[in-house]
Amino acid sequence: MKRWTICIMLLGAGVLTPVCGLIAGFVVFLGEIEQQPPANVAHAQGMIVLTGGTDRVPDAIELFSRGLADRLLITGVHQAITKSEIARLNPRSRDLIECCVDLGHEAVNTIGNAREARLWVEQNRIAASLIVVTSNYHMPRALAELRHELPNYELRAYPVVALGMKYTGWWRSAHAARVLGTEYLKYIIARARLKAFGAFA
Repeated sequence: MKRWTICIMLLGAGVLTPVCGLIAGFVVFLGEIEQQPPANVAHAQGMIVLTGGTDRVPDAIELFSRGLADRLLITGVHQAITKSEIARLNPRSRDLIECCVDLGHEAVNTIGNAREARLWVEQNRIAASLIVVTSNYHMPRALAELRHELPNYELRAYPVVALGMKYTGWWRSAHAARVLGTEYLKYIIARARLKAFGAFA
């Protein structure tokens, strides 16, 4: 076999191995995405909702109004948004929002959400359990970042299932494929960064 043929074969193996690894990892990632929220959610001391998806905040406020947590943090809120605006959009929960909902305006990404959540639980002396509300495709990365900042807390995921983001049939939608592919890349970058800090030993 000629030397150049061997070189091409080795080069091909070097390219295909990481590509296959990425594809396999993507399949595993898809398997981690919940297809529906849990039927029952146990009461927790606190609840955290990460802004970004359309239904995240309304779903969190609806859960909170059912008495499933003692206090709610909405993290990553735009600087212009106030409690009054949140209450206007959720009039049935106005009194609850005014007394027991906190807005975090500093976070601009998931890393910031996790850090904002840590400061919030410390300030409010929330000691044990948290319900985490975010989009189902975002939940794996959100939990990874939150576990890094809050390693001693029990985190109970409540995934908001976005339209078109179900595991079955996502490839039929260019938008869903783009969102899931982008989130997967962000997830593996986050895992690599957190592993460097010992979060994934």
